[in-house]
Amino acid sequence: MKAIRVHALGGPDVLTYEDIPDPTPKAGEALVKVEAAGVNFIDIYQRVGVYKLTLPLTLGLEGAGTVTAVGAGVTDVRVGDRVAWTSVPGGYAELCAVPADRLVKLPPGVTTRQGAAMMLQGLTAHYLTHSTFPLQQGQTCLVHAGAGGVGLLLTQIAKLRGARVITTVSTEEKAALSREAGADHVVLYTRQDFEAEVKQITAGKGVAVVYDSVGQDTFAKSLNCLAPRGMLVLFGQSSGVVPAVDPQVLSQKGSLFFTRPTLVHYIVTRDELQQRAADLFGWIGGGKLRLRTEFEFKLKDAAEAHKALAARKTTGKVLLIP
Repeated sequence: MKAIRVHALGGPDVLTYEDIPDPTPKAGEALVKVEAAGVNFIDIYQRVGVYKLTLPLTLGLEGAGTVTAVGAGVTDVRVGDRVAWTSVPGGYAELCAVPADRLVKLPPGVTTRQGAAMMLQGLTAHYLTHSTFPLQQGQTCLVHAGAGGVGLLLTQIAKLRGARVITTVSTEEKAALSREAGADHVVLYTRQDFEAEVKQITAGKGVAVVYDSVGQDTFAKSLNCLAPRGMLVLFGQSSGVVPAVDPQVLSQKGSLFFTRPTLVHYIVTRDELQQRAADLFGWIGGGKLRLRTEFEFKLKDAAEAHKALAARKTTGKVLLIP
């Protein structure tokens, strides 16, 4: 089969499109013919070595497709099922062996492209708004990268929970997408100081929570945007690693909370994975949650997909199509 492999850490040019042996499903695994694979910033972090992994490796932590074979003991899925997964490596390939208990079946109203687009980013938006900081009716949140894949989903889900949403974006085009997703206020951080804008919007009170996937460039001002006892949720670092945090600063700024969650800890059990996915499927099927999947690249063009994502040239979800 064809796959995107990394033999050395570095820029997009280290991604090689090559033939590797077809995987064989082990006990408890299912073999999936990949019809779409999601591209995420974590893939870039792995490629450059922010997260240390053993080389060579096949990138890709989410995808969707059709089960073609199952290993011993598999009862959760069967051959022919349309499925999606996340937090399992090897998605940048024509075939992927996935632990069956990490697969969720796609309902009839959800395409495999939507399944691949939804898993990592949709589940992330779900746990952020329902578990890390469960948004309540009337609360105000700040969402950075509001036109990105997680940002658009997070905005929509926050509105479903009755929150007021402030987002930051870089261009007027992205601002329009963010407003379309339901953002109440959109700040163009390339022209405006988002800290000053947030304080003006909230009459100096600050927001209950900041959902920050940007990191280094936004971290200090994000803390300043919080109301007393507010929470900064750092779930990504697209601009770089944040500096060390002195706990005393959290006290001085209003007894703030700071957390660095990651998806795998919020889908530990199969029940939790299925419950979160079921919510997302239901919202998609009911027209309450819209996915943007217009940025598609052929599998062999994974390097171009990485360049586009890193350069902030995409909105919504970036997919690779084998």
